[in-house]
Amino acid sequence: MRNTPRSFNVPAYLCSFPEFPLRLTAPMQPLPPDQREEAYAQFRRYLRQRGLRQTPERFEVLEALYNTQGHTDADALYFRLNEKKRSISRATVYNTLNLLMDCELVVRHQFGEHGAQYEPSYRYWQHDHLICLDCHQVLEFCDPRIQRIQDMVADVYNFEIKRHALNLYGRCRKDDCTHRT
Repeated sequence: MRNTPRSFNVPAYLCSFPEFPLRLTAPMQPLPPDQREEAYAQFRRYLRQRGLRQTPERFEVLEALYNTQGHTDADALYFRLNEKKRSISRATVYNTLNLLMDCELVVRHQFGEHGAQYEPSYRYWQHDHLICLDCHQVLEFCDPRIQRIQDMVADVYNFEIKRHALNLYGRCRKDDCTHRT
């Protein structure tokens, strides 16, 4: 298997069933304390190497995002931080998210016409998304066949793939879909 970045690698045991390899994945759970400290150390190294300050506010943004299950947008993150009496500006949230993306601790998604959504990426496996056009629910799924196709395409074109995004848009079949037309 091609050596992909640790945060996007898909261990087969996480998402493969012999009879049906596709499975929906549960929302990502918070990292255990030792892995959380590794992520913080990676961010500290990143800031130090670029001569940037290691401010408490930047680490509060990182912590708030890593305490979030699933996807969140920058404004929701900003409001969550300020509900806790933190005096962090909206600009600091957006700027820190950009730094976190650059050091591969956060992934940014654009689901349709809605604003950008962010999710932690340290030690998380690659997954893809189903997005309901009516209720905007985002379901995550994992299928190792996608990884195999990605590896084959990379080999054919002599290309090193760092990450991929597969977003499938449609309409969920839930009876209680909130915005069904």
